[in-house]
Amino acid sequence: MSETNDQRRAAHLVETDWLAEHLKDPNIRIVDMRGYVTLKTLDNGQQESIYSGARKDYEQGHIPGAIYLDWTKDIIDENAPIAVQVAGAEKLAKILGEAGIGDEHTVIAYDSHPANQFATRLWWVFRYAGHSNLKVLNGGFKKWQSENRPLETEVPHYPPAKFTVNIQPQWRVTAEELAAKLGDNSVKLIDARDEGQYSGTIRRSGRAGRIPGAISLPREELVDENALFKPSAEIDQILSEKIKAEPGERIIAYCNGGVAATTVLFALSMTGRDNVLSNYDGSWNEWGDREDLPVEI
Repeated sequence: MSETNDQRRAAHLVETDWLAEHLKDPNIRIVDMRGYVTLKTLDNGQQESIYSGARKDYEQGHIPGAIYLDWTKDIIDENAPIAVQVAGAEKLAKILGEAGIGDEHTVIAYDSHPANQFATRLWWVFRYAGHSNLKVLNGGFKKWQSENRPLETEVPHYPPAKFTVNIQPQWRVTAEELAAKLGDNSVKLIDARDEGQYSGTIRRSGRAGRIPGAISLPREELVDENALFKPSAEIDQILSEKIKAEPGERIIAYCNGGVAATTVLFALSMTGRDNVLSNYDGSWNEWGDREDLPVEI
């Protein structure tokens, strides 16, 4: 029996009412993923992204029981030449296990981003690591706060747990793998950046433009003004009308640093396409700087 849209949505998202009722559930770990991407415009007109965590925000108040993970430190490979690339298996197992997140736990991630992109980044990291036990708080911290729900400043400490990592390589593609698929009609390439970057009027990295053949789908189109994910039927409609993705066709998403793309992948996963979704983790931070890779404007 195949899953319905509602069942798939429930496997991806939790609402604030549900979380409020499960705050003391020992089988749940809540993770605060708040962070920032700020922009600096250089003298040559190029935009530079500055990545940072938001631990101070967490310390000033967070959902009771939540632990904090810094998306710029805890889940990345700090030795990679490209910024904020996903960490390897050993580091993920160590960091998550030491935080008290085990194989037996259901993880609820939240942030305060308008498109939930740091929470969905952790969701993608879990899928890449072989776990499907992470859900995103719909509407995130801002919705929780707007409903006057409880906050705390105490930092919880959970006993270490065993987090088993079984890397699922299909969830991540490299520049070389993507370059080999350009022009393949069975692959849909989605650009999750804003229209200015997609068209080339705004430049980040060394070059302006997009990866050839990419379809523009800014992550904001998948959420409403309150950071709530749109109904699955609307996401399905976007897939059929804008992406024109047929069942079974591989879908690869990218952005600047492989983070905004995860909002798109998360939304598409709610349509039952887990087995065909991939993130180009290097994204424009890598592609835009490599003169050996083609660009389209």
